[in-house]
Amino acid sequence: MTTDQPGEIKPGAIYEDCSFHPVLCTHINDGDEIGGISLIDASSPRACSLSGCAVIKLSIADVIAARADWPAYQARRREEFAAQQGPTTA
Repeated sequence: MTTDQPGEIKPGAIYEDCSFHPVLCTHINDGDEIGGISLIDASSPRACSLSGCAVIKLSIADVIAARADWPAYQARRREEFAAQQGPTTA
């Protein structure tokens, strides 16, 4: 299970964006917009909101797991995220 690592996310840190990509943080604008480069496919800029997205700080082990089997990692993270959100009512 992937868990939010302790500490502030700042340039140089690794975080997971709202598409579940491990991202190397390159900048934070206005204390809310966070951006960086994907450690999966080098896509950039990848940007999220610290207050509006479910951004978490990742460990190196999480990045290695994601790189080893990206489709499986992404599927697992989607399941974990859905479980954290709880059941939905329709």
